[in-house]
This record gives sequence, C-alpha cells and structure tokens, in this order.
Amino acid sequence: MPNTATDLSPEVREALASGTPVVALESTIIAHGLPRPRNLHVARELEERVRAAGAVPATIAVLDGRVRVGLADEGLERVARDPSMRKLGHRDLAPALASGASGATTVSATAFVAASAGIRVFATGGLGGVHRGWAETQDESADLRLLSEVGVTVVCAGVKSILDVPATLQRLETLGVGVVGYRTDHFPGFYLASSGEPVDWRTDTPEEVAAVMRAQDALGGPRASLVVANPVADEDQLDPGLHDRVLARALEAADREGVSGQAVTPFLLDRLTRWTEGASLEANLAAVRGNVTLAARVAAAYA
Repeated sequence: MPNTATDLSPEVREALASGTPVVALESTIIAHGLPRPRNLHVARELEERVRAAGAVPATIAVLDGRVRVGLADEGLERVARDPSMRKLGHRDLAPALASGASGATTVSATAFVAASAGIRVFATGGLGGVHRGWAETQDESADLRLLSEVGVTVVCAGVKSILDVPATLQRLETLGVGVVGYRTDHFPGFYLASSGEPVDWRTDTPEEVAAVMRAQDALGGPRASLVVANPVADEDQLDPGLHDRVLARALEAADREGVSGQAVTPFLLDRLTRWTEGASLEANLAAVRGNVTLAARVAAAYA
C-alpha cells in the first residue's frame, strides 16, 4: 500500500526521483533542543550546510496530522516558534496523525520516516541509548530498537555522555546495528571527542562509508541501520575536566532531589547547560554542524 500519510516537498520528491542525494534532518533540535530565536537560525544554517556539501536537506516534522518530509521556510518557522509543538517518537506518530496534532520528530521517528520515504542518510546530534542504572529502571531509548529495523545510515556524535555508553554499545551490537568510527578509533561522547570506548571498525572518507552501505545492499536480508560515529573536533569539544565535574555534580543533584525515569535526561542536560555557562550547548552545535556536512558528503558518495 502507498504511504498516504506523508507529504514530500516538491524539492525532495524531485531529488529522490532523479537520484540526487538527500539528507534527512530531525526537528526536535529546533523545537526542543535550542533556545528561541536561535533555534530558527540554526535550522536554516543546517539546511544550508547540507546544500553546500552537495545534497538536498529534508527536515522532517508532523504538522496538522501530516508527516512532512522537507519543510519550506514557513514550516521551519512554525516548528521553531510554536511552543505547543509536541515531541514525537516513532510510537507517537500514529496518534499524532489520527488527532491532527503537530510535533517535532526525534531520532526514532525521523529514522522511520526517512526509511519509509526512501532517504538513506540521516544526520543528527547524538543518539539516545541505555540510561545509567538500567538494571533498576530498564530505561532505554526507543532509538536503539528502531535503528535495528530500518536501513538508514545515521551520522551522529555518538550518544550523550550522561548515558551508559558501554551498555549502549553492547545493546547496539545485540540488535545488529553496525557502528563505524569516522576518522577515529573511539566512540564519541557527544560533547566529548571520545567516550573512551573503542569502535571495531573505522572509516576515513565519505567514499569508505558509502562502500559499507553498498556492501549492506549486496548482502541483502534483514536490514539494520549503520551508525557513523563522527566526533566533535578536539578544539570544539567541552573541556573534559569541566564535563566530568559538572556531570558528577548533576548526578548527585538528581539523586538528592529524587529525579527519576524520563525526567532524568532533561534534568541532567539542563544542569550541564547552566553549570557550564552554555559551553555544552556550543559543543552540541559544533557536533551537529559537522554531522550534517559529513552526512551530505556520504549521501553524495553513495549516490
């Protein structure tokens, strides 16, 4: 059955039909990840970076109960400025469409929509993962399972350092999601160039990443995603010593104040932003900028 719930912009539709490289972009960073009005400036900048590297950007969101793949500027403005914009994971898409809701898509929702639309490459900041204290809470991001079921290539800066990075990597292995480092032998820590955890495979050019994607195609069978772990530049990362001190302090504060479950991640991220005086946010943006540029180059090499 054709997908009748998704609207592709004319530019994205033409690009897919002609084989022009396309890069999917999530919208939660616009609606929920950055302060206004900077979020709109960043959204426009990221799209321009994709274009400058030779691909067509396809920012994904849900507006008035329709999945939109590729937003015109008025769509970007709406996502950036509407405070009622919901945060939509993959599981939220059907209720959002049925109720006519509007929302910004997370990694899981964006990856699902991108794969459904035939977009192979997706750029984001960092993945969700296994949370600290998983043995007690069983708290794991829906990103991981979804990535095991859709064949997209996700360019990211690893997972947020507030998560359990070794457990996340183990979970990705269990789910069959491939992980390659880009010009690194270590898995990035989002704000940090390295989490200290090794990766099994390394690529050094967009062409090498595209070769892995073509090998996935040749193998056939069940298709899981490929995670391209692209570290933030050393000069742009959050100072590791500051990061460790602030994170330890934030974890203590969360425990002291009884913060638990889904409230832990936004609590820790808020403390990191405030207690590093915005330095963590700048590292976040540096990572995202590098990821969208690399994603566009990978998409071009694959095309």
